[in-house]
Amino acid sequence: MEERNTLKKSLKPQWVWAIALGTAIGWGAFVQPTTWMSTAGPLGVMIGFGIGALLMMVIAVSYGFLIKSFPVSGGSFAYTFVSLGRTHAFICGWFLTFGYLCIVALNASAFALMIKFVFPEVIENFQLYQIAGWDVYLTEVIVATAALLIFGYFNIKGSSMSGRIQFIFCCVMVISVVALTLMVGIQPDAGLANVQPLFNPETTAIAAILSIVAIAPWAYVGFDTIPQTAEEFNFSSKKAFSLIIYAVFFAFVLYALMILATAMATPWEGLVAAGHLWGTGFAIEELLGTLGLVILVVALSMGIFTGLIGFIMTTSRLLFAMSRAKVLPGAFSKVHTTYKTPYFSIVFVVVVALLAPWFGREALLWVVDMSSVGVTIAYFYTCFSAFKLFKWNKDEKYNADINVVAPVKKTISGIGAVVSLIFLGLLLIPGSPAYLGVESRIALVVWIVLGVIFYIMKRKEFNSIPEKELNYLILGNEKVVVKNRD
Repeated sequence: MEERNTLKKSLKPQWVWAIALGTAIGWGAFVQPTTWMSTAGPLGVMIGFGIGALLMMVIAVSYGFLIKSFPVSGGSFAYTFVSLGRTHAFICGWFLTFGYLCIVALNASAFALMIKFVFPEVIENFQLYQIAGWDVYLTEVIVATAALLIFGYFNIKGSSMSGRIQFIFCCVMVISVVALTLMVGIQPDAGLANVQPLFNPETTAIAAILSIVAIAPWAYVGFDTIPQTAEEFNFSSKKAFSLIIYAVFFAFVLYALMILATAMATPWEGLVAAGHLWGTGFAIEELLGTLGLVILVVALSMGIFTGLIGFIMTTSRLLFAMSRAKVLPGAFSKVHTTYKTPYFSIVFVVVVALLAPWFGREALLWVVDMSSVGVTIAYFYTCFSAFKLFKWNKDEKYNADINVVAPVKKTISGIGAVVSLIFLGLLLIPGSPAYLGVESRIALVVWIVLGVIFYIMKRKEFNSIPEKELNYLILGNEKVVVKNRD
């Protein structure tokens, strides 16, 4: 049996929490508040995100259970292999890989968009062409490229370096958001009066809230970075569950504070009607001047940077795990001799993401919307895997050493699977609040077709690997955990 490459155990608990929080927040909390308020109103958005956080915590319970039993790179890919076998593991990994790759690219383009708002004279130079109504500038491409190269380099240098930087960036982001909210709150021209009406008057409160709940998988994607890095924990995997819950909770708090700060700064209905490129940036600058805008830009930069660090790390670990299982070429599981990181996978992620800025932000958003399907599929597979593995009897193997009675664990996992299917339905059922646009549906079909072709090409080789060897490569253990898999 060939040697199995492993990663260095160098990640501390606070770094792992920061990786999850930083990827869950990203750029959306600072760029999208006016868009969300136009749909649901300030209170509708905050309630929707609160419900979404609770639902994500239900799904996260299954991740916490499974990390403890299988602390290996691959996350959902590994869990699905354990419970459902090779074919389903490939499907899960295929969709999740694309979802993560798209988010890396979107964060890079968000950084260029921020520079475009603050220094338009810098970005709007050397126009190349227009795609879907979006002007693509050479300087915009250069800015996004520089961000990707810098954070790709940080990831290659080692998990400990990435984790340490991520923790610092997250602390700066949290402090900036709290400071900004307090500064807005004490201004005489701001206040809760500007938050009225609390909901979008053009729809019912329930419909407004549900429209925000529908985007929860996209808003909180990032907590699932924790299982992807489990192999690199230098602490007990028992702590993973609490780290996930803390990350989701803090993400909700930051979302709520940014909605509140934007709405208090100026009457939100007028702000939405004005249609500014960056509504939150305009409102904060009008009220607090340059200082307020600088703090907001710092917070947004930290959100983008943490997203880049976290998702480059996460995507590369997923590629590493799939390569180690021989689903992908062996180069993806190569480990740097000095830094002990999957350097080829990191370089691949950066190179693919470097293509995105050339297509313009609007075209990129179509693909990113579709990628939400991939993330939601991974949520379902993880919850279903936990439901299948955990038995009703307390003395079963996967019920041991967890301080929750067996029926509760199995029930929560089942609920998580149902919630995941509901989120998937909201993306795919016509007429739902989060139904994918035509362009996103086309991108989804293309990715499915590519996946079928790739699987047909690899199926014979993948299925020829002996069961014990594949268990060892994916889980680090030859023992067949579950019999009679697909």
